[in-house]
Amino acid sequence: MIRRLFIGTGVLSASAVCAQRAVVEREGSGKIAINLAGYRTGNDTASKSFLSVLKSDLNRSGYFTVTSAGASYNIAGQVQAGSRIKADVQVYKVATRQRVLGKSYDAEAAVARSLAHKAADEIVYAVTGKKGMASGKIALVGNRTGRKELYLSDMDGKNLRQITKDRSIVVGPKWSPDGKNIVYTSYKRGYPNVFITGRSKPLASYGGLNASGVISPNGKSMAVILSKDGNPELYIKSLRTGFLKRLTTSRKGNEASPCWSPDGKHLTYVSDVSGRPHVYIISKDGGSAKRISSSGTENVSPDWGKNGYITWCSRIGGKYRIVVGNPAARTMRTLETDWADYEDPHWAPDGRHIVCSRTSNYRSAIYLLDTLKDSPVALISGSGDWYSPAVSP
Repeated sequence: MIRRLFIGTGVLSASAVCAQRAVVEREGSGKIAINLAGYRTGNDTASKSFLSVLKSDLNRSGYFTVTSAGASYNIAGQVQAGSRIKADVQVYKVATRQRVLGKSYDAEAAVARSLAHKAADEIVYAVTGKKGMASGKIALVGNRTGRKELYLSDMDGKNLRQITKDRSIVVGPKWSPDGKNIVYTSYKRGYPNVFITGRSKPLASYGGLNASGVISPNGKSMAVILSKDGNPELYIKSLRTGFLKRLTTSRKGNEASPCWSPDGKHLTYVSDVSGRPHVYIISKDGGSAKRISSSGTENVSPDWGKNGYITWCSRIGGKYRIVVGNPAARTMRTLETDWADYEDPHWAPDGRHIVCSRTSNYRSAIYLLDTLKDSPVALISGSGDWYSPAVSP
């Protein structure tokens, strides 16, 4: 049970009030047909890559079907690249001939993929009014070197690169609220300490366990699990003064996986104080915690998105499944997946998709789940096992 709490689990965000009606309630609307056939590219590799990535991002968004005929929207324009890439993107509603987006992009040719991600997100917003996810980054743990190290990839799983070379065990990556750094737990000194990229000194290195660090939305504090006083408990540490505030006192249990609410007023975490791991919410000022999970034999790895919904991993029928809960309405549902193990869920920036790990036949990969209807999509697989994805804010 300790391994499930501290090695295999992720971290989450919480809120006492549902921030807005998110798109995770099932909707019956079909996809929007969008036509890219008239978009022109040069013969260079960068511009062809731009169009290929743009098309894939739009298909992956869940809102569109890219087609060459019978579309509701047409995308016109052109892209060419030399030392720089220049793209013109015009989106028109076919029925009214209304232009809903007109944008020009200019950047170094080396960032053609990033430019395409940005264009895809702006097309999603212009047509649907909803935020896209293509520009996000995924922090994750991989063992393709034989050790568990921290990696980073684009939202589509491409451009994968290794961040740490600790030659040890790295677990539980979480983004700083500004999206510039990643907080993670590393055993490189022989015992678990909390680190942040760009800094060699640990953020937490007390005696015993230091794990699951996550920085508050205002960047001033860090929630962290420490065992310096006995059992692993939930603390808040001031990043300016170092002052520690202990929030839990579970003498017969262990805490794990804290995360802040979007407004920074609450935290959610995992505790096995009841005998089994479950998901709880507590005020940053302390007080009584409220249990919010009830399905399955154990519930771990929660993540509460800015959409006001919580997702976590629940062991149901001997397999780990992904649950989406609405704390305001006190409802929850289990996402429809195959019978592999789906763990470590984390909301994508669009509030619709979830990135998670999928384990089958003892091999783990990173998948994208659509909370509405699309089938799961493999993002990162092969060349080792991949765990604990966390998506940039």
